[in-house]
Amino acid sequence: MNGSVSRLRAVVRRATMVLVSAALVGAAVSSTARASGATVTSGEFHAFAAGVGLDISGHAVLVRTADGTTIVSVHVEGLAPNTTYGSHVHQTACSANFADGHFRFDPAGPARPPNEIWPGPFTTNPAGVGNGNTMAEGTAGPEAVSVVVHAPDGSKIACADLA
Repeated sequence: MNGSVSRLRAVVRRATMVLVSAALVGAAVSSTARASGATVTSGEFHAFAAGVGLDISGHAVLVRTADGTTIVSVHVEGLAPNTTYGSHVHQTACSANFADGHFRFDPAGPARPPNEIWPGPFTTNPAGVGNGNTMAEGTAGPEAVSVVVHAPDGSKIACADLA
C-alpha cells in the first residue's frame, strides 16, 4: 500500500511540475511577444463530440512575430495517458463545421508543414497531459483562427478558438 501511495504522490508531483512549467512558458512567450510588437491570440480547449467522456481542458497560444514567424504552443489536459495526438491550426472557428480544414499559408499548396502549422504530434504523460509547439516560417494569415487536437485515429476531439 505504501508503495502505491508513494508512486501516486510522485505522479502528482510530476504532473504539477509540468503544469507550472507550461504556465510559466506560456506567460513568458506571451509577455515577450507583446513587448516585441508581435500579435498574440489564445484560446481555451473544449471537447468536440468525438472527445465526449474525456475531461479535456487546456489552452493554445498563437504568436505572429514582427519578423514574419508564427509560433504556436498547446497545453492539453484530460487526454488518454501515454498517447500520441495530432494538433493543427485550422482555418475556421470551432463552431463552424468542427473547425473545417487546416490553415495553409498557400491554400493550393500541400497539406503538411511547412505549408501548414502543426504544434503536434505530441505524446501525453502518464497523467494524460500533453504539450506541443512549433515555429513556422511566415506570418499566419487572419484565417488561422483555431487549433484542433486530433485523436490517434484522426478524429477531431478538442478545439480552441484563438482570439
